[in-house]
Amino acid sequence: MFSWDSLVRQLTRRTFLARTATGLGAVALGSMMNGDADAAPANDRWTGIVNPRHHAPRAKRVIWMTMAGGPSHLETFDDKPKLAEMHGQPMPESFTKGQQIAQLQGQKLVCYGPQTTFKTMKSGVRICNKFEQIGDVSDEICFIRSMTTDAINHDPAHMFMNSGSQIAGRPSMGAWTLYGLGAEAEDLPGFVVLTSLGRGGQNQPIAARQWSSGFLPSRFQGVHLRGKGDPVLYLSNPAGVTRDVQGDVVAAVNTLNAKYDELVNDPEAATRIAQYEMAFRMQASVPELMDASKEPKHIFEMYGCQAGDGSFASNCLLARRLAERGVRFIQLYHKDWDHHGGVKDGVELKAQEIDRACAGLIRDLKQRDMLKDTLIVWAGEFGRTPMSQGGTGRDHHNKGYTIWCAGGGVQGGLINGATDDLGSAAIDTVVTVHDLHATRLHLLGVDPNRLTYKFQGLDFKLTGVEPSQVIEGILA
Repeated sequence: MFSWDSLVRQLTRRTFLARTATGLGAVALGSMMNGDADAAPANDRWTGIVNPRHHAPRAKRVIWMTMAGGPSHLETFDDKPKLAEMHGQPMPESFTKGQQIAQLQGQKLVCYGPQTTFKTMKSGVRICNKFEQIGDVSDEICFIRSMTTDAINHDPAHMFMNSGSQIAGRPSMGAWTLYGLGAEAEDLPGFVVLTSLGRGGQNQPIAARQWSSGFLPSRFQGVHLRGKGDPVLYLSNPAGVTRDVQGDVVAAVNTLNAKYDELVNDPEAATRIAQYEMAFRMQASVPELMDASKEPKHIFEMYGCQAGDGSFASNCLLARRLAERGVRFIQLYHKDWDHHGGVKDGVELKAQEIDRACAGLIRDLKQRDMLKDTLIVWAGEFGRTPMSQGGTGRDHHNKGYTIWCAGGGVQGGLINGATDDLGSAAIDTVVTVHDLHATRLHLLGVDPNRLTYKFQGLDFKLTGVEPSQVIEGILA
């Protein structure tokens, strides 16, 4: 027959020797590590390890739009007339000698001019004319044309952009942000992920490890909300189970977990308690969040979507609703940017899917006075080569490409950095992934060198061990 006394005796026998040796040291360490994530009470809302902030923040939250597959900067936001002039000519060896190339290694390299038309927008920035809505809000956008990355293939490049390391198992940037700052939301996760499929068919899978908490406690990992259908699998109560009954179950399970946590001081037990309670609150909050049907008609027109249609545009609207409710880090993945062939048609199709939505998000946040403290980042995992692949496409490229940022303390109407005349490599104000992360943390009021977590005897940080710099030139 079950009894608390028997449970205590069993656990005590099992853990006595190990805990006797380390118990006093753990107590001393816990008293020194004020605010440590592993020692936080499970049922308290996590308020962050950086509390107060290291300096005055410019941004409260982040909406990070990941264009999965590697958008071509040469057909979107980096106009290269010289490359157009050299279309069909051999690529000068001086641009490619000793450079890492994904699938064109050992092949004849031929210049491939931009396949879209560029236009000067009202801010003075020249971008592809297919992104006319983004052009209309380009006075709010900073285009970083000198982005670089260390990785040349999709999965490691996503890992590097998301976690600052190509090694799987490191915490994602959203997890680091939630660990550092906590969340304002009481009944929603602090780190939410939304995914959408493009219509071009190049939809490589995105692994859940991209929003993992890594070696941080699992309470900081991202929660994947589905934009269509049940937003969270198995969140709804089974048939015949009322909310009162479910509440009793959660209370009983958390009582068991709390007793276990008292005995073994396991941070994952604390996480289970917190996540059970969060899931119970989400049963009430998520349906209201996902039901955007009461939004005014002009809002749907602004984003170019219908309520709950699962599109990137619909996810942008959900991102705004999440931001309003205090979610700290919102990451949108839109797939189908891997244009090894048909880059012209592919980019034009992508423009139809994202142009109005991105601009709509900027406009919507601004009219709600939220853009000033919401940092938006639009980025792929790498760019595309200035050389042709298969006659109509471009290969992976990591030496120079374009991303853009808006809001949250970033100066709008600005071009930062540049690539060479052929769009092959960043040559001015070169930006690394670690620089980008350092800048984002800086805007959130965090010193990137002081946000650390001890693991396996090392003080890990998102920006790695290599020197990183805040991109001062883009700050408002």
